[in-house]
Amino acid sequence: MIKRLNRHMGSAVGWIAIVVLSIFILCAVFAPTLAPYGENRQNLMKRLTPPSWAEGGSDSYFLGTDELGRDLLTRLIYGSRASILVGVLAALLAGSIGVITGLLAGYFPKFDSILMRLADIQLAFPSMLFALAIIAVFGGGFFKLILVLGCTGWVSYARIVRSQVLSIRTSDYVMAAQTGGVKTFRLLALHILPNAIGPVITIATFQVATAILAESSLSFLGVGIPPTTATWGNMLHAGQLYMDSAWWISVFPGVCILLIVISINILGDVLNTSMNPNSKQRSG
Repeated sequence: MIKRLNRHMGSAVGWIAIVVLSIFILCAVFAPTLAPYGENRQNLMKRLTPPSWAEGGSDSYFLGTDELGRDLLTRLIYGSRASILVGVLAALLAGSIGVITGLLAGYFPKFDSILMRLADIQLAFPSMLFALAIIAVFGGGFFKLILVLGCTGWVSYARIVRSQVLSIRTSDYVMAAQTGGVKTFRLLALHILPNAIGPVITIATFQVATAILAESSLSFLGVGIPPTTATWGNMLHAGQLYMDSAWWISVFPGVCILLIVISINILGDVLNTSMNPNSKQRSG
């Protein structure tokens, strides 16, 4: 698999995606060091300053300032931390719920119909509408948002893992382990799960991008992470009133969201192709 991954990563697009993601991750990890100013440092005398290369811009603010005079570059750097953290943690939570559900549904027939009907009910509601309904009841916030996105994204994991388990549980090595008296939990954890985890990694990659988009959308609507925290969605929300006079407040966060989502999707496609070389032929 490693050799196939290296071969598919030989394309320029794949390496560009890796570089873009690496830049965002470095910004998220080293935000306090890389940011030229404090996250919420205000300078009302410099509010709505254009980028340094535009007319009326200042060399002190490379990407300009927002409506409160906060440095936009600083806010973008700190925003990468919030967006990536929400995406990764939401994908991990959804993956944990989905993998456990898929293992139980695939291995225990008596749980299969119950768990899969729950999955069907979940799919009957648009995920964004479901997230909005939950947040409207329990309120927004960083950890609540992760919990909501995790609880609304488990179905894809569960269905894939279930299908994998259904085909794996009749394999010779599983039957031999059962005959040898291996306990159910050990059998699931050490014999079945490692052989079903490949597609889960690919799904998790796309799920991170989906969670980042969901966080940005909910924050843009004003029901996600509180406005005091720098996120790309909050910056879009704040900049919508200034599109005519200060386009940079909304454009730069939008570009960041676009770049990171496209890069993650490209990486997910590379992983999918490397783990399943025949996928491209079947899809074609």
